[in-house]
Amino acid sequence: MTRSSAASSPLIIIIGAGFGGLGMAIKLKKAGIDSFTVLEKGSGVGGTWRDNTYPGAACDVQSHFYSYSFEPKHDWTRKFGLQNEILGYMEHCVEKYALANHIRFNSPVGKAHFNEAQNQWSVTLTNGEELTANVVITATGQLNQPAWPRIEGIDRFAGTLFHSARWDHSYDFANKRVAVIGTGASAIQFVPELAKTVKSLNLFQRSAAWVLPKPDRPFKRWEQALFRAIPAWDRLYRYLIYWKNESRALVFTRLSGLLEIFARKARREAKKHVTDPEKLKHVIPDYQIGCKRILISNDWYPAINQSNVSLVTDAIDHIDTDGIVTRNGEHHPVDAIICGTGFQASDFLAPMEITGRAGVNLNKAWETGASAFKGITVSGFPNLFMLYGPNTNLAHNSIVFMLESQIRYVLDALEALKKYPGSAMDVRQDRQERFSSVVQEGLEHSVWSSGCTSWYLDANGKNTVNWPGFTFTYRLATRRVDTADYQFIDPPRGA
Repeated sequence: MTRSSAASSPLIIIIGAGFGGLGMAIKLKKAGIDSFTVLEKGSGVGGTWRDNTYPGAACDVQSHFYSYSFEPKHDWTRKFGLQNEILGYMEHCVEKYALANHIRFNSPVGKAHFNEAQNQWSVTLTNGEELTANVVITATGQLNQPAWPRIEGIDRFAGTLFHSARWDHSYDFANKRVAVIGTGASAIQFVPELAKTVKSLNLFQRSAAWVLPKPDRPFKRWEQALFRAIPAWDRLYRYLIYWKNESRALVFTRLSGLLEIFARKARREAKKHVTDPEKLKHVIPDYQIGCKRILISNDWYPAINQSNVSLVTDAIDHIDTDGIVTRNGEHHPVDAIICGTGFQASDFLAPMEITGRAGVNLNKAWETGASAFKGITVSGFPNLFMLYGPNTNLAHNSIVFMLESQIRYVLDALEALKKYPGSAMDVRQDRQERFSSVVQEGLEHSVWSSGCTSWYLDANGKNTVNWPGFTFTYRLATRRVDTADYQFIDPPRGA
């Protein structure tokens, strides 16, 4: 980067080194901007793919589309990538694009405060160190804070207890009595693996999940060679995945009646593999398919059917020193408890404390539910850009596609800021409210509003997580920054 371009480039802090943070960093470098630092709370890159190392961890989006469009990987081993392979891909990107010197590991952010006198952000690490930046870009994701169950006595348990996102690889499960709390996306992957080795497995289920077969298989060597030899075929394969996945947006948002086709398929799979009539009765959900996240697996129902697996549907009353007690008074003695209870998806940017103009706390601004203009900017918080912010999650396609749309929007915002050196851009409140209103209206007609309780909803019952439409409409909406949507705050005098 030349001296002149360096002088005109803002100091940028990126929080998080997952897909969003790394993608943003790569695109900054491609744009000739080197004046950025990535703050990562962990000891390595990867975000959720670094943290979730439980047995069987894999992606439910096809490998070729769960990767950057500008950095194709031709040698994926399976149609759906495994955790270690996805993490390896991200580490490859760090090396190829020379990001290592930009990343500070073991640097969790405690708070960030916008200094109106300087038009700058003060970012404070949990160790007290303070950094200054013109622009802050958050890339913390929605699946980074494990949600622990609030169960009386959980702290009194004398055995081994951990969350699936903090897997204890030192624990030997052979011949052990194990309890798993939760039957979500993580449990559906690690329970079949556990069932192979444990003496007994008590699976505590609050509500069943709709589970469809996973169209997964290893790629053959000739297929990998073809992807490598003919880049156009690799691109076409990616596009075919995109449009196949994208077509499902209609059934989630407008034609939810068609989801019954998938419900019948899930019921057939359950009846095919679960021969115990009592178990079968409880593995088929009683809510509309799609209201909660639809899961895909080929070994979930066979695992449920195993004789050493017990499905417990009575609510948990409390935990004592050596087991779990349900509300019917039954005591289930176990040696280990695994909490497969998901993440605090609607607690965006938690546990960081973010303070904007006039000392307004972000939690205060979001007291009626998180919202952001295009899921990226929040009024009152100038030069703060979010990747994977409110209402940008998907139930039908790859979040990496959404992240690339957001990254392009942020780059365009940085270009706009170049025209006003030292200024800060703050999205207008009326533009944010108008956008959020359209999003919520779209969600009202979606299957996610059909009456179930899910992690898509916050404590007030508001869907602050999902995008209610096609990803290509989101890409069009974020293709460029309209400066009329923003108020540009003049730089301080003398700056």
